[in-house]
Amino acid sequence: MIALLQRVSEARVDIDGHTAGAIGAGLLVLLCAEPDDTEAVGERMLAKILKLRIFGDEAGKMNRSVQDVGGGLLIVSQFTLAADTRGGNRPGFTGAAPPALGEALYDAFLAAARQAHPVVASGRFGADMKVHLVNDGPVTIPLRMA
Repeated sequence: MIALLQRVSEARVDIDGHTAGAIGAGLLVLLCAEPDDTEAVGERMLAKILKLRIFGDEAGKMNRSVQDVGGGLLIVSQFTLAADTRGGNRPGFTGAAPPALGEALYDAFLAAARQAHPVVASGRFGADMKVHLVNDGPVTIPLRMA
């Protein structure tokens, strides 16, 4: 599983001109399932995301997690994180899970996030989404779990 985390002051995802999910300060989580992923991989990824200390403390050092600061999570599926750009100029996406598996893992990740964290918003798997964010820092962290 691949995730790209962006610490945000605010973020939202629009689908067909309507806001599907929005948060204030917190993390925008762009999430991609890979073919060998399982729900257990997603649970480990979620645990890491919730505990990752990338928010500032009183001294301005990154010592607080999204849980510590009471931030929100905006979770958006993004299969393009698995892009293979090593050959030619057109990315390949065979590194992403097939759509049925990707959707099932995304849904399981969302359900687990909603049980573990009080503020969780999301996009919609497979939708054409417009993501709006104010990156705070900027802080952008790539994560990969196997």
